[in-house]
Amino acid sequence: MLLGYLKDIVDQCPSNIALLGLDVGKKTIGLALSNPDQTIATPLQTIHRKKFSSDIEALCDFIQEYNAQGFIIGLPVNMDGSEGPRVQSIKDFAAEMALRTQIVGDDAFIGFWDERLSTVSVESFVDEFVDKRKTKAQSKSSGLIDKLAAQVILQGALDYIQDARRP
Repeated sequence: MLLGYLKDIVDQCPSNIALLGLDVGKKTIGLALSNPDQTIATPLQTIHRKKFSSDIEALCDFIQEYNAQGFIIGLPVNMDGSEGPRVQSIKDFAAEMALRTQIVGDDAFIGFWDERLSTVSVESFVDEFVDKRKTKAQSKSSGLIDKLAAQVILQGALDYIQDARRP
């Protein structure tokens, strides 16, 4: 099991596996999936959180269905770069997830990616391009914002991984 900030463990990120991106919030978990070449992130689904065991069970279904063997988890760092209590909550979630090797696998890769402004950029995009008759609340409740935020997080990480692999 490898768990850490992507910038510190990028050279150990396995190739040719699908990565699952997670935007872990208090009420939802947005999911996005990479292709095995790790070049493109696609929004998948939003899990509406209940309790941790239920959340992990739902997450497990996606891990198995898409054969995800690595994970990129958005870390809600403050704008000044400091880490507040929400960051610790996400790290605790990842640590608990990592303990469940029957779900994530013994040699799973879990990287943290700075998600500053990911949700804000997605909300701006949705406001501009999605039917104006739908309110932001409808977009949020449908899970659109969360899975698109997961896509933004994962795509940023994939671009970083690709840059790190270039000679």
